[in-house]
Amino acid sequence: MGPAQKENTIILIRHPTVKWAQRSDKIYLTVELPDAKDVKVKLEPEGRFIFSATKDGIPYEVDIELYDKINVEESKVSSGVRNIVYVIKKAENKWWGKLVKQEAKSPVFLKVDWDKWVDEDEENEKAGMDFGDMDFSKKQKQKKRKPRKKKGNLLQRMLRRLRLDCIPQR
Repeated sequence: MGPAQKENTIILIRHPTVKWAQRSDKIYLTVELPDAKDVKVKLEPEGRFIFSATKDGIPYEVDIELYDKINVEESKVSSGVRNIVYVIKKAENKWWGKLVKQEAKSPVFLKVDWDKWVDEDEENEKAGMDFGDMDFSKKQKQKKRKPRKKKGNLLQRMLRRLRLDCIPQR
């Protein structure tokens, strides 16, 4: 994953930001790469995640060795315009102490996904927050606001908004 040589030209391969969270049975990996083209992913049962894509002609790659084994057949992917979300099924239902197997510090492009994060002792409480169906298009119903009644004419409303309603009008 360093510079690749091609006809005396050095091509630098970049890493997209990858956010992660876990449950006892799965890992959520979100690759943040808006408008990615030629997206390829490879999951290996022994716990390897390989991602590659291009954006604006620039190659991006991620190649990480996950902490433990995974179930490739039961893993899912959802591609969107802004990011690609992977739900990776763990081979064993257990919490991992970290995402990657390496002993050194995690790569700088790996970040915790606090939107999906649940602590081990809170997993049962938040069981309703399952992203497994991968249908992110459903939005929660928002409460409809009642329209405010307009008080006074436009000039009075603007003066009130600017907190200048103390100025007498003619």
